Amino acid sequence: MGIDDVYALIEADQEAVDNVIRQRLHSEVTLVNQLGHYIINSGGKRLRPVLLLLSARAFGYQGYHHIPLAAVVEFIHTATLLHDDVVDA
Repeated sequence: MGIDDVYALIEADQEAVDNVIRQRLHSEVTLVNQLGHYIINSGGKRLRPVLLLLSARAFGYQGYHHIPLAAVVEFIHTATLLHDDVVDA
């Protein structure tokens, strides 16, 4: 089983996480919308949310709460990256 096979296991969940990110970051403030666009389209591996989604699947979780939680994990990670950029500037 390759990494693409692993990602395929959670493809629907990843799309749901992207939808949560889009919904939560929709704002009248342009900067907030740009941040949401950056998170969705950054092309990163999103390893942290992936690990959460795979863990939920591995332990047989049947609920929905893992989706918004994975989005929160991505928000926190992105916030730390942005904070680091500000501190380094």
